[in-house]
This record gives sequence, C-alpha cells and structure tokens, in this order.
Amino acid sequence: MMKNTIGVFDSGVGGLTVLKELRKKLKNKNFVYFGDTARVPYGSRSPSTIVKYSIENAELLLRYDIEILVVACNTSSSYAIPALKSKLKIPVIGVVEPGAETAVKMTRNKKIGVIGTEATIKSGSYPKAIKKIAKDIKVFQKSCPLLVPLIEEGLIEDEITYEVLRRYITPLVSEGIDTLLLGCTHYPLLKKPLKKLFPELILVDSATAVANKVKMFVSPNSGEGSLKILVSDKTEKFEKIARMIMEEEVEVEEVRIEKEISCRL
Repeated sequence: MMKNTIGVFDSGVGGLTVLKELRKKLKNKNFVYFGDTARVPYGSRSPSTIVKYSIENAELLLRYDIEILVVACNTSSSYAIPALKSKLKIPVIGVVEPGAETAVKMTRNKKIGVIGTEATIKSGSYPKAIKKIAKDIKVFQKSCPLLVPLIEEGLIEDEITYEVLRRYITPLVSEGIDTLLLGCTHYPLLKKPLKKLFPELILVDSATAVANKVKMFVSPNSGEGSLKILVSDKTEKFEKIARMIMEEEVEVEEVRIEKEISCRL
C-alpha cells in the first residue's frame, strides 16, 4: 500500500460509490478509502469546520504515500478544494466539476435540478460550475437533509424514503427539469426509488466522470490492485452498506484521527 496508491475520502459511506467506479476503471491500482463516520454528516457543518475536517482527512491519507487525492464528498468538494490544492503537492480531484460537466452534456431542455446537503446547496458550487460551462442553462436546487440519514440507516426502499423523495423532487420537476444531478455521493444508492417515482428524469452522478478524470492523472501500474477501507467509527451499519455498494466482502479498519495523524502537509 506504499506505492501507486489513490486516496479517497468522504464523510461516511457514500464515497464508496465513487470508489467502486474508480476500481472498475483502474483495476491495477491500490486504493485507500477513509470514511469519517465519527463526524458524519458534513452537510450541516460550517464552512470552516468542513475545511478543517477535509484537511485532517487528507493528512491521514498522506500516510499511505498516495499519488492523488479524490475528494468523494460533495460538501468537501464545495468548500475545501482550494485549501487542499494549496497545501498538497499531489493532484486533488473533487466531484463537483465532473458532475457538472456530465449534467450539461446530458440535459436536452437546458433545465437541470441539483439535490445535495444543506452545505453543498448553500455553497452554490454546482450552479457556478454549470454556468461556467454553459451560461444559458437554468439550474434549480433543493437541499435534502433527510436523505443521508435515511441511506445510512439502510432505508433505501422504505416507504418513508419514497415520501421524502416525492416532497424534495416534485418541486424541481414542476420547474420543468429533465436532468437531476445527484449532488451527494450517497444519492446514487437512491437511483432505484428515484427511477420508480420519476422515470422521465435523467439521473446524473459524478462517479464515472470522476473515474475518467483520475485516469488522466495517475501513473500506470501492473499486477493486482489492493483495497484498504478505513473509518473513524466502525459500525455494523457501515460494513453492511459497504458490502451492498461494493458488491463484495470488505474489511473495515477503525482509525482515530487525533492519534493517527502525524504528518504535515
């Protein structure tokens, strides 16, 4: 795990959707993933706290001699990318820009809906990224603070989740959107209920776009890649959802941020 390694972090389990796609595209690379489960969710935190947590996560991953850092968290990508890029000597890739680029390519009527955590929506990161590519596109946003807790509880196809999705997405559909950008790495887990409720919508998540972008930066590697999954609070719930996302048995190791961080950016 000390060479040719890609570091990935998220506030919890959602970033595993990005990790899964990265491993599909880069089968021979080593990966170390950190889920900050002890401090999830990030979406209700202040910008300064989000930046602080993100830097601490990066410091932890640097101990594994990573060659690139993937910020598989929309909230961190919305606030912490500039700070991370200024402090790290390796490439840093977030999920916002790749997701925005994909949504712009997919929309037919130039009306895009964006759902995310309170912090991500408040940052305006997705409208800024979309408008940078195509100024004529209309963007409609909705913060969805209940979705991450529902997903983390494993209530993906529960009737409560269906009702919450109806309440969140219907106003966006009423605005005429044809494309819904899932602005949180947890949300791809809700594709099935979203498709049932709103079959006409084009659903966009950043995972594939991020994987393609990372592929441009990393060095080639031979042999079989390895995987290490770290969390700040190991729970049965995390392990259960991790197995569901990754579709394989995974080993999860708990680390304490305050004890494990010893390097300097």
